[in-house]
Amino acid sequence: MTQDLSAVAWPVRTARLVIRPMTAADVEPTWQIRRIPSVYEWLGHDFSDAERYAALMADPDRVSRTLVLEHDGRVVGDLYLGITDAWAQSDVAAAATGSQAEIGWVLDPAYAGRGLATEAAAELLRICFDDLGLRRVKALCFADNAPSWRLMERLGMRREEYAVRDSLHRTRGWVDGMTYALLAEEWRAAR
Repeated sequence: MTQDLSAVAWPVRTARLVIRPMTAADVEPTWQIRRIPSVYEWLGHDFSDAERYAALMADPDRVSRTLVLEHDGRVVGDLYLGITDAWAQSDVAAAATGSQAEIGWVLDPAYAGRGLATEAAAELLRICFDDLGLRRVKALCFADNAPSWRLMERLGMRREEYAVRDSLHRTRGWVDGMTYALLAEEWRAAR
C-alpha cells in the first residue's frame, strides 16, 4: 500500500538540497548512482541491471517510499522513508498505527565529503518528527558500512543493536548488522 506523505509541503529545501518525491523521470539518474560499485555494495537489492531496477521502481509502493535529492538542479541521491506500525498489544494497536519509520540514504560518491548526506538525513528526521508527527525513527546498516553508521551517530541516533552475523551480504556472506534509532523527544531535546 502506498503511503501518504501529503502532510509535507513538497519540495522541501535545505541550504543546499531539494528533497522531493520520486517520479518516473528519476529512475535513470537514481539507477546511475545505485549501480556504482561502492554504492551497490551496501544496498539491499541487486541494482546492477537497469531493467530490474526500473521494474522495482515501477511499484507504486516503492516509489511512495523514495525521495530524490537534488543539488544545483542535479539528482545526487535519494532517501528511503518507510512509515510503519509499532508493535503493540491488540487492544491498543490502533494507537501504534503509522507511528514510526525506517529511513535510509544513497548519495553519489562524487558528492561525498561535503556534508550533503548529513544535511539530507537531518532534514529527513525533521520531516518525520515535525511534518509527519512520528514518534520513532530507525535506520539499519551492515556493521562494515562505517560511513552509514557514522552518519547515524552524527544525527544523534542511538545504537540499539549490534547483531553478530545476522545479515547475509551478497558477496561477504554472513556479516554483522546494526540498528540505530531516535525518539521524537530525544530529537527535540537535542535541537
